[in-house]
Amino acid sequence: MTKPRVLLADDHTLVLDGYRKLLEGSCDIVGAAEDGRTLLKLAHQFQPDIVTLDISMPHLNGIDAARKLHKELPDIRILFVTMHADQAYVAEAFKAGATGYLLKRSAGSELVQAVQAAMSGHNYITPLIAKGLVQSAVTGRAPSTKDDGGLTPRQREVLQLVAEGNTVKEIATALDISPKTVEFHKAQLMDQLDLHTTAELTRYALAHRLISS
Repeated sequence: MTKPRVLLADDHTLVLDGYRKLLEGSCDIVGAAEDGRTLLKLAHQFQPDIVTLDISMPHLNGIDAARKLHKELPDIRILFVTMHADQAYVAEAFKAGATGYLLKRSAGSELVQAVQAAMSGHNYITPLIAKGLVQSAVTGRAPSTKDDGGLTPRQREVLQLVAEGNTVKEIATALDISPKTVEFHKAQLMDQLDLHTTAELTRYALAHRLISS
């Protein structure tokens, strides 16, 4: 039986090494990425069956990376492995196209189970948070989603890169747009969110987990 081809993504090298050791016996690890933009590049290059990623990643966070993956490469199964147990993030992940959601404190064997479930066409949610989702369904209260101020995907990208301390020129290069367009998006963000400085944009990005503290 052909092994599933897996692309790993996390911003910590030790974590990536751990995933590799857990999966290398049952999967073909085609590559690893430490930021969201590299993940997208490698996903197009290698066309894996499965991608694992975190929510908090530099340059492009996991939720936005998943949205792009799901749109551009819809056949790839997306497994989130993250520290975020908040049901709002679970809801956002599946809305973005996730196939599975695990916590970094989940048992290592769960990652193997999640890969197997994804390859069989099933979703996987770690038991550590599944109970809360069931309770929400029983009580009729759907998990809330994070309010992002109605930002467009491009605005979210610019906001994250600004908050990470990139210059206008660096952002323009990363997004393949002109510096003037970056300035336009930044001005729109400030106006739309009623924020007035880069520091306030950074605090907003931190509060909405577009970047990690």
